[in-house]
Amino acid sequence: MSKDIVVIGAGFAGLTTAALLGQAGYRVTLLEKNSTPGGRARSWSDQGYTFDMGPSWYWMPEVFENLYARFGKTTSDFYDLVRLDPGYRVYFGEKDFIDVPAGMNELEQLFDQLEPGSVPRLRSFLAQAEQKYRTGMSDFVFRPSLSITEFMDFRLIREAFRIQIFRSLRRHVRELFHHPRLITLLEFPVLFLGATPSNTPALYSMMNYADLVLGTWYPMGGMGKIVDALVQLCHENGVDIRLNEPVQKLETNGKTVTAVVTSSARYTPSLVVSGADYHHTDQQLLPEESAGYTPSYWESRVMSPSSLLFYIGLNRKLDGVIHHTLFFDESFDAHADDIYTSPAWPKRPLFYTSAASVTDPAVAPPGGEALVILIPLAPGLQDSEMERERQYQIVMDRFESLTGQKIRDHVVTKRSYAMTDFSRDYHSFKGNAYGLANTLSQTAILKPRLRSAKLRNLFFTGQLTVPGPGVPPSLISGQVVAGLIEKEYPI
Repeated sequence: MSKDIVVIGAGFAGLTTAALLGQAGYRVTLLEKNSTPGGRARSWSDQGYTFDMGPSWYWMPEVFENLYARFGKTTSDFYDLVRLDPGYRVYFGEKDFIDVPAGMNELEQLFDQLEPGSVPRLRSFLAQAEQKYRTGMSDFVFRPSLSITEFMDFRLIREAFRIQIFRSLRRHVRELFHHPRLITLLEFPVLFLGATPSNTPALYSMMNYADLVLGTWYPMGGMGKIVDALVQLCHENGVDIRLNEPVQKLETNGKTVTAVVTSSARYTPSLVVSGADYHHTDQQLLPEESAGYTPSYWESRVMSPSSLLFYIGLNRKLDGVIHHTLFFDESFDAHADDIYTSPAWPKRPLFYTSAASVTDPAVAPPGGEALVILIPLAPGLQDSEMERERQYQIVMDRFESLTGQKIRDHVVTKRSYAMTDFSRDYHSFKGNAYGLANTLSQTAILKPRLRSAKLRNLFFTGQLTVPGPGVPPSLISGQVVAGLIEKEYPI
């Protein structure tokens, strides 16, 4: 076959796919609609402040290290990675918070203080979580999930029951722990997966292992450094990255994509990999008869939340605020209902803040602070500047009250970002931020497929397909689809 491949979208998955295929000897053109690469992980700078626009948590550092090793590199070739200690803070009320330590001894002391006698259960819980992590991150996530036969293996079936893929995380956690703060601490990581703990398989307690044992890290300079690393790998392996070139349509003939048409050119590759929003590619770029799924299929999908984000530059330092802070001073279940059960703008939202400048002075002017506030939202809500400002005032009232300081008068720059922006910038389905929710009915072979069912030379990668949402899964998705192409369409 010809060596020409077009990859659509320069997010984490698209960049990873392009770099690996370039390394394998294919001629790769990477098309990106925006003016900078990175997708949701783009950075934004204003008046000396630099903000990570999307992902801000660096978990599972070995996923990054293993990817870089495929190119003969190591993480330190690209950026300085530091472990945060404490990893993050959780507020439950005014002057009522816990810091999650990096050390296991300190973590056990925290659990024993809140729930005496819980340390043996914590050790057992984390041992199970490690087993799930090792199994999930080796046997499961690197499978393309194109057929049930990939999993028709007695050992995998046995492991599926052992890692509790068929019971909920909420039940698993609450059988072992009873203190509400510990329950919140153990249930919160699944918010990254886009579902409530009651609808998330207990398999994903492996996220607790990633969180509490492997730790929370930060690449100095921001998450954009990961994008820079992947762009460098693309360039070193001959990938032609073309920015400001949105794809307008895919032309097909029978079972083949024959052309990729952009705003300024027409490409005729042998293979196409879409790292753009799967729904957008399937329903907007392809002719109706070539779509892999129906509109009703997409409407029936359970989407992860969207987000309302505020990027705020302050001309003062924050007191008593650490890099990552979760504000759980309101009802978790009430906010979850506003996202999953009766979608609406939350009345008393939970929220999260990232103050990267606490760790990294380079992202704010001297004496200043770069603060990001994130409020999880139901996807598809009616978005308006009035509602964004109402939510801003709600969380600012709480932030100032809980941390005991006034900051609104110190705002130098402020930008909001929500559903309308996700849809405009990334063609995000319903303005979602994290892809499909990782529910049991949307796991592995039940996700949209990596390979088109109708077009033999069209593949997909990214957070709407396997293995799922998040930065490490997106990097893995790019590796899986690149490996599939190298196997099925060798040069």
